[in-house]
Amino acid sequence: MTSIAIVGAGPQLGLAIARTFGSHGLDVALISRNGNKLDDLVGKLTAEGITAAAFPADVLDRDALTQALKDAATRFGGIDVLEYSPVGTFGTTVLTTPAETEPSHVEHEMNFQLYGAITATKAVLPAMRATGAGTLLYTTGAGSIEPVPQVANVNAAAAALRNWAMNLHNELAGTGIQAAHVGIDVSIGTAVIPGLPTAQPEQISPVYWELHTTKRDQAEHVFSL
Repeated sequence: MTSIAIVGAGPQLGLAIARTFGSHGLDVALISRNGNKLDDLVGKLTAEGITAAAFPADVLDRDALTQALKDAATRFGGIDVLEYSPVGTFGTTVLTTPAETEPSHVEHEMNFQLYGAITATKAVLPAMRATGAGTLLYTTGAGSIEPVPQVANVNAAAAALRNWAMNLHNELAGTGIQAAHVGIDVSIGTAVIPGLPTAQPEQISPVYWELHTTKRDQAEHVFSL
């Protein structure tokens, strides 16, 4: 039996990814800071016949995140797929234009996006190297590719995560381990940004399965409509 750990799991894209992988027989470890919300997601997945468990941890607490992933690996006999989605950004930080941005405006986002991803990866990659197999997937908004002035500090950190993830793909080529970046160029679920198309989570989640299975040579997939 194989398993996926979803860091930043929420009721939209995280749940859809869990359902996609769970429907193919993978056990699901859900990680985010809100234990009550995780329990609700676990309940939904369990009712659908998917084996899932919650491991609460804040991605800003590197020790807690590392421990949550270790606990998940113990629970499920290892982690075969890591999906890192630093969600909730716009509600947790001040948004700044390029000219307004101070180092402190980017610092939180770097911790939330890039440093959290690095921490999660270091928790699971050694075991993947030992078996010569595994998948590492990292999600950002499309502002990591085509930045938007109104959210410059968020875009800067997202671009750093994208760069690092694609570079990791290059480093791991030929090892049996896939690393890839997913850029989301839509609003998920409901319209958030005027003029930006809206897609349902279930339209997006198959991309992750493809990167795990049939498109392991790809370093990036940008989802758009």
